[in-house]
Amino acid sequence: MSNAPLPSSFDGNYDFYEENRWQKFTRRLKEEPLIPLGCALTCWALLGATKSIRRGDHETTNRMFRARIYAQGFTLLCLVAGSYYYAEDRDKRKVFDGVKAEQRAKEKNEKWIRELEARDREDREERELRIRRLEGRMKSAEKGKADTSLNSVRSVLERSEVRRKGVVLAAVMDLVRR
Repeated sequence: MSNAPLPSSFDGNYDFYEENRWQKFTRRLKEEPLIPLGCALTCWALLGATKSIRRGDHETTNRMFRARIYAQGFTLLCLVAGSYYYAEDRDKRKVFDGVKAEQRAKEKNEKWIRELEARDREDREERELRIRRLEGRMKSAEKGKADTSLNSVRSVLERSEVRRKGVVLAAVMDLVRR
């Protein structure tokens, strides 16, 4: 089966998507709550350093810059520890997401096939209706055939053919007469 996306009227259906951005953000916050804490501590240290610089307090400024470095180190440590701790969970999540994606693709393919089958069924029914109408016209034409003469026309094609024969014949006659 091709990996190319199928054109479908189901493309705008967002039921296929399990997790939006906000849900992913909250899930990640629950998985690793120390990283946002480290970021908040870093911001707090920078804010404190900014205020102490404006006041001209060099001792507090240096202390706040050291606090910023410690907060950034804490955040980095949380990132590394979290990546080791949650590595197995992330692998499971990737497998789960892969299975879900495959399932969604299969469902989408099945819906597309059902849609095509419905369209095919409608086309067949329409063709059968046209055939039945044509057969009915032919039967009614056969019933009325006894009273038709040679000059009567039963279809548009026959009418155009008759006209063409007359025009062509008249043109040939004009050429012969000259």
